[in-house]
Amino acid sequence: MNWNIEYYSSDVEDNILALPSGLLARYLRLTDMMIEHGSNLGLPHTKSLNNGLFELRLKSKEGIGRVFYCTKVGKNIVMLHSFIKKSQKIPKNEMAIAQKRLREVKENDS
Repeated sequence: MNWNIEYYSSDVEDNILALPSGLLARYLRLTDMMIEHGSNLGLPHTKSLNNGLFELRLKSKEGIGRVFYCTKVGKNIVMLHSFIKKSQKIPKNEMAIAQKRLREVKENDS
């Protein structure tokens, strides 16, 4: 059975689809792999952050992007938030958005 990809909101989906073309191509390739093989592709593609929060690691000539996601029961992957990295560390405000949305998804899933 294949995995299913959902989006936290239509805004999240729109933001991902508005990524620069190289990053978007990488996102689409990795999500195709996730649908077939599951949410944990391992480094350098995915990384577990904490409490069920993961990051999809995108890299292309346009730069580096991240898409935070989580999983739900029944082989569902929920894309929570995306941004373009401009520094080595994940900015606190970007992480806070992803963690807030993760809590909401977990609360609504139980």
